[in-house]
Amino acid sequence: MSRICKNCLLRDMEQAERDKIEKYLKAIKRDDRVTDSVYEQRLEICKGCEKLNEGTCAACGCYVELRAAAKVAHCPQKHW
Repeated sequence: MSRICKNCLLRDMEQAERDKIEKYLKAIKRDDRVTDSVYEQRLEICKGCEKLNEGTCAACGCYVELRAAAKVAHCPQKHW
């Protein structure tokens, strides 16, 4: 049994988790998504946050990789 990293994103975990996130990310219309560079910047901030817990945000319960992709989304902790 592999150990789950508390401060990891889902894409850093098991293949099934990566596949799930990719499926949902593809469902977000391109016009509704931030650029790839903004997305990666947001995720880096999330990875350093104490609220990150196994790919989800403990402040709001979202999957951080999905929230970080949406133009209209914001960090509940106001980090981005």
